[in-house]
Amino acid sequence: MIYLTKRGLARLVAFSAALIIALTALVFLSNAEAEDAKRTLEINYMRAKEDLSRSIENIKVTLYKAQYSGSHELLNELAVRLNNDAMAAKACISQLPAPDMNLVNTNKFLSQVGNYSKALSVKEEITAEDRENLKKLYDYAVSLSESLWNANSPPPNITDGFKELEDSFSDYPMLIYDGPFSDHIMQKEPLMLKNARIISLEQALEIAEKASGVSSLTLITEEEGRMPSYVFGRGNTTVAVTKQGGYIVYMLGNRTVSGERITAAQATASAKKYLERLGINEVTETYYETRDGLCIINFAAVQGDVTLYTDLIKVGVAMDTGEVISMDARGWLVNHNPKGRELTEPLLTAEEARAFLSPLLTVASAKLCLIPSDGMNERFCYEFKCSAEDGRQILVYINADTGREEQILLLEISRNGTLTV
Repeated sequence: MIYLTKRGLARLVAFSAALIIALTALVFLSNAEAEDAKRTLEINYMRAKEDLSRSIENIKVTLYKAQYSGSHELLNELAVRLNNDAMAAKACISQLPAPDMNLVNTNKFLSQVGNYSKALSVKEEITAEDRENLKKLYDYAVSLSESLWNANSPPPNITDGFKELEDSFSDYPMLIYDGPFSDHIMQKEPLMLKNARIISLEQALEIAEKASGVSSLTLITEEEGRMPSYVFGRGNTTVAVTKQGGYIVYMLGNRTVSGERITAAQATASAKKYLERLGINEVTETYYETRDGLCIINFAAVQGDVTLYTDLIKVGVAMDTGEVISMDARGWLVNHNPKGRELTEPLLTAEEARAFLSPLLTVASAKLCLIPSDGMNERFCYEFKCSAEDGRQILVYINADTGREEQILLLEISRNGTLTV
């Protein structure tokens, strides 16, 4: 039998208490680490689900465009986008905790949309049956997109909505086929700065204060790169002025807009007067969006009867006072040629170019324009504003010299403005 002295007993009690405290702390620490790990996993699941939703939304929009494409070339470009978005969607699904859900139809859909449209792009003729299949694919993409955006249950119900989604493919079409406007433009050398004279810091400051209507601006920094600029600021206002030529690169004003007391048309008129004060006259408004009391209007240069969509300026107008509080002229500075474009007469008439449109479209208007291409060049096109069978408005760009279908854009029209996707 072991006998403990009072001191030994005290030490044993103290040691036991310390051990219990240590074990308790270890349990709490382990639980905390487990909770952190669980929270991180849930965040990753939610991010994957949101990314999946965006990919499906992109597929939906591209499939809609594909229905109304009139050329194999553009359909092939759309097929590449569909393939990329389908691969991204599959990657997102692989990150979700859905191994037992057996998403056969969903994965089948993602596999076939790109392959089917690519097969159509090399066919001699796109038939009515082909377009009907594209429409069915689009309808399923709509259903899929809605199911994903609506299924926003927090974990552990992260996969809620997928079963209903899988069941919705009961009438999925059997497809038989052979085989299984951008930021890059900003990488060009700015035309407006070419051979322009260097201005002083004092001259740049005067230009910045005149453009912003704010006095006592101070130099914040100097930006280098393709548009070396002086950047001035005071309070919530920031203005950048190029060292060559003294052009406004951007102006940013940050203030709370107290309501909307002017219309979008009045905001556009205010923006246009502002550009005229800066010496920018040959422009036309294209599209606009209103958000949080600020109306952002896109302006493009015009030369004769040709709209130059590459020469873009964005102006922000506060809808409480009509004051211009922001401007971004980088697209204008990069692409605008102060001496004008060398534009030739188009080889095709509007009527001849119209023959290259999909027969499913109803044309409302046509005009000549320049649009950017993927290779940092420009394309001389007819812009046809059309209506689809469901009434949706579509812009189709047909090359004015070759008849090639260069681009399709969907007009998103709402009470907040008109945008393109």
